[in-house]
Amino acid sequence: MSEQDTLLEFPCDFPVKIMGHNGDGFAQAMVAIVLRHAPDFLAETVEMRASSSGSYLSVTCTIRATSKAQLDALYRELTGHPQVKVVL
Repeated sequence: MSEQDTLLEFPCDFPVKIMGHNGDGFAQAMVAIVLRHAPDFLAETVEMRASSSGSYLSVTCTIRATSKAQLDALYRELTGHPQVKVVL
C-alpha cells in the first residue's frame, strides 16, 4: 500500500483511542508508545475515561500524523501490547 491508498491527507491531526484494563501504569505505558512514534505529541493532551465498572480505561491520544507508515507502526505496537484490548 502506498500513501495514495489512504483517504487521509498528511500531515493531519489523528485521534488514537486505546482501550485496556484499568491497571497501574496503563495510561503511562500507552503514552510512552505514542511518543516513540510521534515525538511531538503533548502528553498533557491525553483524554482518559474509565468504564462504568472502572475495570477498563480508554486513553485517547491525538497525534499530528505525518504518514500512513507512521500510523501503521503505531497501531502494530499498540495492538501487540499485552494490556491493550482494542485500538480505534
